[in-house]
Amino acid sequence: MAHLDTEIAIVGAGPAGASLALALAGAGFAITLIDARDPAAKARPDTRNFAVVTGSWRLLTAIGIAERIAGETQPLHGLEAVDGGTHWFGAPSVLFGDEDLIHREEGETLGHMIEATILQAALDEAVEAETRIKKLAPARFSGAKAEPGRITIELEDGGAITARLLVGADGMNSPVRNAAGITVEGRDYGKSVFAANVTLSQPHDGIARQLFTPEGPFATLPLRGDRANLAWYMKRGAPEALAKLSPEEVEAELNHRFAEFAGEMKIDGPMGSYPLILQIAEHMVADRVALVGDAARRINPLAGQGLNQGFRDVAALHEVLVNSDRAGLDVGAAQSLSLYETARRFDANTASLALDAIDRLFSNDRMMTKPVRTLGLLAASALSPMRHRLAALASASSPDLPPLMQPQSATG
Repeated sequence: MAHLDTEIAIVGAGPAGASLALALAGAGFAITLIDARDPAAKARPDTRNFAVVTGSWRLLTAIGIAERIAGETQPLHGLEAVDGGTHWFGAPSVLFGDEDLIHREEGETLGHMIEATILQAALDEAVEAETRIKKLAPARFSGAKAEPGRITIELEDGGAITARLLVGADGMNSPVRNAAGITVEGRDYGKSVFAANVTLSQPHDGIARQLFTPEGPFATLPLRGDRANLAWYMKRGAPEALAKLSPEEVEAELNHRFAEFAGEMKIDGPMGSYPLILQIAEHMVADRVALVGDAARRINPLAGQGLNQGFRDVAALHEVLVNSDRAGLDVGAAQSLSLYETARRFDANTASLALDAIDRLFSNDRMMTKPVRTLGLLAASALSPMRHRLAALASASSPDLPPLMQPQSATG
């Protein structure tokens, strides 16, 4: 049998990579986590906030993270979408809430809003405390060579690690994906998102609100207290320019455009922007390689599904590897990895393309699209089964999800 330094090597210690490391370590696997971040370096300002939906929150509960961050999250009690193609008041809209979840435990909500820095800090602390995880940081992946029974991972400092499986959780520009020869396809939306935290003049009641305008959506996502995270989608260049203005100048523009929708807003913290890109890997697996999170796909962040799709990758890969190991199979072999790709590819690609279609439908002012949008929102608002289905999709709370995303009562 080939000598192995570790069972599974994971490149990337963001939410997807760190949560996968914790889940697999909890199942008894020896993990090496390769993190390019320097622990001694000062963290960069991060304007991101995550909507961790029901199924993802169950995963975080299973790996011990939910209890670490519960006091620093804002429960998400409702999601509202408004068509801004007509005047906002009286415009078609749909609102669904906790009561529309039909597969939930007592006390569960649609999800939890959490600041990216808080979630990452909790994951980092849990990784450091887990004895089955060996973390290399700062360390950078430079290449890999698959061989019978193992894969050798090369690092930029000249070091090497042998493992049964290599997982790329290293983001949209994934070096692991590139080294494995996996190509990507997609499109550049030609848009960017302006992101910032704000204080609101009116209560948000734990409801995430999204206004669809011809130029792109404007969303407010509830944070603790009277704060919210806003995301404003515009043509490339406009968000970048807005982020360079003073907070007072940005507030004036926001309140001129959206005070009627969201109330008066005041900037609370750093401002930033990032480009909108749809990118889907041709395959999620290669020879002794699997991809999770943004390495597998980068999707339109409408409805906050990017992080949650990554967590679904984590839960599905965990289930496949645990079952393969219990059956005495090689967890890095094609037989095991093909099960993971089968489990995730259709669901993930469907979600990616659905969000792309929603963006195309609502982010234009063509006369032919307005009746379709109006009928869709009115139907979703009036029909309970449709609301239940939308809530299940948005919250990842359907009964066919992997065990890590099921209620604890369903998994024992």
